[in-house]
Amino acid sequence: MKLSHPEADVYVPAGGDASAALARVTHLCVAAHQDDIEILAYDGICDCLDQPGQKAFGGVVVTNGAGSPRTGAYADFTDEQMRAVRREEQRAAARLGGYAIQLQLAHPSADVKRPGHPGVVADLGAIFGGCSPEVVYLHQPVDKHDTHVAVFLRCLEALRALPPERRPRRVLGAEVWRDLDWMVDTDKVGLDSGRRPELAGELLKVFDSQVTGGKRYDLAALGRRLAHATFHTSHATDKLAGITWAMDLTPLVTDPTRDVADYTLAYIDRLRADVTARLAKFR
Repeated sequence: MKLSHPEADVYVPAGGDASAALARVTHLCVAAHQDDIEILAYDGICDCLDQPGQKAFGGVVVTNGAGSPRTGAYADFTDEQMRAVRREEQRAAARLGGYAIQLQLAHPSADVKRPGHPGVVADLGAIFGGCSPEVVYLHQPVDKHDTHVAVFLRCLEALRALPPERRPRRVLGAEVWRDLDWMVDTDKVGLDSGRRPELAGELLKVFDSQVTGGKRYDLAALGRRLAHATFHTSHATDKLAGITWAMDLTPLVTDPTRDVADYTLAYIDRLRADVTARLAKFR
């Protein structure tokens, strides 16, 4: 498999041909940075571990991770050193999570933010064209991290460019840098992220450059999943041990004419209507 950037990394934890490993993928996550996959698509990782031989997880990290914050042992690391560390951490997560394949495209964030960058377009086109996943996990369009939103848009463009019969049946946008618990309940897609709790923590601790470098994603992500499960409903006991909320993005892929902003803002409009109606009911 040939990717456009000279620092791109193709890793098949079990060994073997990368194209064949990609073709086996049933659950694909395309995310911006190292450790985003393990935060937003843990549901898919578990689905594949629960059905070995039938389901296979694939991870794609689009950017090189050079701009991450760093303190402690990593405080004096150059961007080049940080890229190397984060690349190896993502490989370790792929081994631990039993991924069929892990691709790291190594694009600078500035390139991803630029619509039509030839390398980004070519890489995403080759990846989506090389597999037929049941579900694709992406960043969601109300995420507050600019690079996350840019990666989402580049992925949407690539998915829309596929022939209709090659587009995935389900595309989900899950939370990382903005929670989705604000959506009205009928809009929420609840991803079962409470399974294999020991693995959930270990996957995030793999990213030592982040955890000991000043960002306790291992505690924060797991705490958020538990909070979502507990606060999901007030009149019933918890049915899941952890939830990651997602937005259904499938309509944006199946109908390429739909405007992304209009589709996204409709979620906010429905929340506004819900709040207005609830206040009016008890005045």
